[in-house]
Amino acid sequence: MSSLNSPQTDAPDAPPMRRIWLVYDTECPACDYYCNLVRIRESVGELVLVDARENGPLMQEITARGLDIDQGMVLMVDSQMYYGADAIHALSLLGSDSGVFNRLNYLVFRSPKLARVLYPVLRSCRNLLLKLLRKTRINNLEQPGNDRF
Repeated sequence: MSSLNSPQTDAPDAPPMRRIWLVYDTECPACDYYCNLVRIRESVGELVLVDARENGPLMQEITARGLDIDQGMVLMVDSQMYYGADAIHALSLLGSDSGVFNRLNYLVFRSPKLARVLYPVLRSCRNLLLKLLRKTRINNLEQPGNDRF
């Protein structure tokens, strides 16, 4: 993951600026809360939040790669996509240490093993919440009978 810390520049004299894309379901209150609280270090770049329910080029690429957005968020750093537990782990490594939430996020998810154990639990809680809220799945892979949680 050392490539996560190598910034790109838009112009030779411009300060390092990289856009890091976080694609998630904005209709999930827990996901939305998490994604709006998490911060990355300014030296790494700018975190851009993307609504997975809007079918843009990034969602098309996620779908083409066979990633089920209903089962995990996607973090895109340069051309590398991190999915689910890998996304939350990478996000913690890029994270800012500002605030209690971001420090806690780093402490919990900096370990890839712990992220792999906790992410399915968090996803199950998310799926239950969305079921209770009667939300529909994004179903970007267009799986038959996969419209509801």
